[in-house]
Amino acid sequence: MRATTLPPRTADLFAQGLELQTGSALLRFGAARPHPAGRIGWSGDGAVAWLDEPRGHLWSVGEPTAAAGLTLRAAHQLPDGIREFTGPPGTDVLLGRHLAVADPVPWVFRWTLDEPPLHPAEERVSELHEAHHGELLAFLSQHSPAHSTGPGSSDVRLWAGIRDAGGHLVACGAMSSLRDSGAPLMASVATDAALRGQGLGAALTSWLTRYAVRRYGVCTLWQLADNTPADRLYTRLGYRNEDPCVAARISTH
Repeated sequence: MRATTLPPRTADLFAQGLELQTGSALLRFGAARPHPAGRIGWSGDGAVAWLDEPRGHLWSVGEPTAAAGLTLRAAHQLPDGIREFTGPPGTDVLLGRHLAVADPVPWVFRWTLDEPPLHPAEERVSELHEAHHGELLAFLSQHSPAHSTGPGSSDVRLWAGIRDAGGHLVACGAMSSLRDSGAPLMASVATDAALRGQGLGAALTSWLTRYAVRRYGVCTLWQLADNTPADRLYTRLGYRNEDPCVAARISTH
């Protein structure tokens, strides 16, 4: 891998056909085609990368050495603009030979084009609206403090929840979107800690998946690679498990 001093350029992310290859669904569903105005992208032999500029997050897919090379090039070209990255497994190790890489976390980008089998508790799911944002925030703060998306996020299209007989929220989840492409992304699914194991999360996840597939033809989500219960649930719902990746922070200073 060799850094360059060339200015950043907008690359055609789809010129190599990587989006059709196994392991590259993040490109297929996560990068808009044609590219949005102002998106900065890089392309190399066997990999492509694109920047979520507001977050300072660089996404890449393809062969790990090539993806790491593009990430290194981007970090040198935009030393103050790239703070974190997601790439194919091994990218963190290769990039760590040249830059400081911190807190690597293995993930799986999962997706499905099919409606899941009907869960009997789906009939308990209902849509939640802006008036429920305070309730949602309190619930997530108590039962899922590390939630990725909160009420009021501009990326969220829909919140849904399940209530108990007394009207109290016992599960919730969001249908958000991947920022570059706008593809549906399930996020912040949470269940009352005292009621886990009763199928509430499965019902809500099934309902949200069905909602996205019927309206948009696809549903995507992120799963921690070592989350065995989530892996079993998403597999049962039909989500593909062939797109592993790693995310980490980087520093050029």
